[in-house]
Amino acid sequence: MVWKGSTPKMKRIGVLTSGGDAPGMNAAVRAVVRAAIEAGAEVYAIYEGYKGMIEGGEQIRLMDWNSVGGILHRGGTVIGTARCREFQTRDGRRTAVKNLLLNGIDRLCVIGGDGSLTGANILRQEWSSLVEELVASKAIARKVADAHPHLMIAGLVGSIDNDMVGTDMTIGADTALHRIVEAVDAISSTAASHQRAFVIEVMGRRSGYLALMSALATGAGWCLIPEAPPDVDDWAEKMCEVLAAGRAAGRRQSLVILAEGATDRAGNPITADIVKNVIEERLHEDVRITVLGHVQRGGSPSAFDRNLSTQLGAAAVAELLDGAPDSPSYMMGLKENRIVRVPLMEAVERTHAVNAALNAHDWQTAMELRGRSYKESFRILRTLVRALPHQPVPGRKRLRLAVMTASAPAPGMNTAVRAAVRIGIDRGHHMMAIRNGFQGFIDGEIEEFDWMSVNGFASMGGSELGINRKKPVGKDLYTLARRIEELELDGLLMVGGWSGYEAAMTLYNERANYPAFNIPIVCLPATINNNLPAAEHSVGADTALNSIVDAVGKIKQSAVASKRCFVVEVMGRYCGYLAFMSMLATGAERVYLHEEGITLQDLTRDLDMLIQGFSSGKRLGVMIRNEFANPVYTTTFISDLFEEEGKELFEVRWSVLGHMQQGGDPTPFDRVLATRYAVKCIEYLETEATEGSDGCAVIGLQHGSFGFTSFDDVNRTYDVKLQRPKKQWWMDLRPLGALLAQPEAGFHKNQA
Repeated sequence: MVWKGSTPKMKRIGVLTSGGDAPGMNAAVRAVVRAAIEAGAEVYAIYEGYKGMIEGGEQIRLMDWNSVGGILHRGGTVIGTARCREFQTRDGRRTAVKNLLLNGIDRLCVIGGDGSLTGANILRQEWSSLVEELVASKAIARKVADAHPHLMIAGLVGSIDNDMVGTDMTIGADTALHRIVEAVDAISSTAASHQRAFVIEVMGRRSGYLALMSALATGAGWCLIPEAPPDVDDWAEKMCEVLAAGRAAGRRQSLVILAEGATDRAGNPITADIVKNVIEERLHEDVRITVLGHVQRGGSPSAFDRNLSTQLGAAAVAELLDGAPDSPSYMMGLKENRIVRVPLMEAVERTHAVNAALNAHDWQTAMELRGRSYKESFRILRTLVRALPHQPVPGRKRLRLAVMTASAPAPGMNTAVRAAVRIGIDRGHHMMAIRNGFQGFIDGEIEEFDWMSVNGFASMGGSELGINRKKPVGKDLYTLARRIEELELDGLLMVGGWSGYEAAMTLYNERANYPAFNIPIVCLPATINNNLPAAEHSVGADTALNSIVDAVGKIKQSAVASKRCFVVEVMGRYCGYLAFMSMLATGAERVYLHEEGITLQDLTRDLDMLIQGFSSGKRLGVMIRNEFANPVYTTTFISDLFEEEGKELFEVRWSVLGHMQQGGDPTPFDRVLATRYAVKCIEYLETEATEGSDGCAVIGLQHGSFGFTSFDDVNRTYDVKLQRPKKQWWMDLRPLGALLAQPEAGFHKNQA
């Protein structure tokens, strides 16, 4: 059949999900559809991946704004995915091109793994020749071919394995880690009750990311990954030696996490059954196997995956609409906490190089290709899985380092303390634990921790050391100076929020009066508010964000049954990070931030939006408010206003989430972040003290790299009065949040 329709001037984008499903794919589809419509383009969803592209017809459907409503929180992919052998043939790809042209589509956003993205690039390369073949066979008209001379591709990596080189995280990996960590935490308690060993197999045929990070996050006793087989011939003997030593030291359980693709150095598979048999035969323990399987793929995406997918989807649309038609295909990825575009085939080829290195048993190259942070995490894990530390090196100075938690509690504090204590002890140092913050420091609540003192800390929420907001003044300073002298401290690590930072900086500023304060001090950011200087991510913020997202999800379920609007208040003080990122992750209609303020005009506009929406059949509204957004337009004021003006059209309820945001076990993101921060801090203190320096700094993750900012430079980048950085990276995402939260394309422009 020859399509004789007119050639459309409007740009048309096709979006598909292909290969294995991954949590967050729906968030990406939603972002692609809404960003494209807002930009004036049309979007077609291609159902069932490449299979639907070949079948055509109803499998390629025009989407409108509401087509992707209510899918942000859903796992899997609502537009389906399928394996398609036919697409691997030229005939199949020719049919796919015909169906794209019949719908006027010459731009594709492909969400899938390296195989799916490679297939898309092949289609792009063959486009011109396939189009000419269709013209020659009269399947399409010449004017159609001339109107679509190129195919543009933007790829998003959907893979729970996080196995694509070129992006720090892939869609679905964070959610999969959540599933694994939740399962391992649950297994750990029953294993300890019965003093059993558990062998837990996670996904990852060619990538050990899930196994490595889950072992790091849960405090597992041993871990096996494809990129780094045990570096001894008798790996079983080494593993059993470590597990037995752990039992002797007081561990009540032995947890072994292995990737499904784990091997020994000869390339022989190491399976869960093999590990089980080894432990039973050599240690005579009761062993159970848990294969987590596809539970790792399923369920609602984490807050991180929702927000990552949303940003990637919007970036893909910008690339497809603004890029040069004949440019190479690009992949949208995350690098240094920013969305970047990477040449697609360069990323795919480097990923294939990892697989080639694994096949050749070139483990060093495989590990190098995984990147610096992966290697660093593996190095840390090798220390933390030890049953006991290395013996101190003779002649090496043994420092006396103190660690404390201060300010408000944040999930992940215990994880940081565990890592700091164990890394410090393994390096031969004495690790002193200060209880109850600076008040405990003043009162002398200090003890030396050993290796097992922090056993089980990895998964605990809150702070086992205790916290308070005490800031030393007057005679407190003299007492602290005496404590430091009595303990002969060589360095101090403070894990906490802004009041802890202020207390630490007080010691620094009083050095002229108290020489004992001339020791290196480092602050590790741990606060749910994510408002600390020189740190784009604070330990605890990801856990709080997920708690908010879970709570809002339940609120939405209760509200949708009865035409109701909820105004939800979240923490953050003067920093709107939690409010905005939870708005982005939940699809809330509006967010109220202190950074932007609230005006009566804002509330009038939002009320009009609600009235218009509920009058048109809307059943649910969610508005999120930062606790300090405005002293007059409070949560109850906004609720009362909407309730009064909504009259019989809709009900309004408000919810203050309160301290539940500070509770709960830390998420995998926070556990891994806390561990890596703590290791860097101990290295900093060790270097400063060994070299006779007394530097004082805060650590932070900035643009994806760990760095230290001196106390002297903190105030230059920090608004002390409002307790937030002067420039906050997430504020650059505000236009995207406003765009996606509209009830329909152009709403705000129409209201202006």
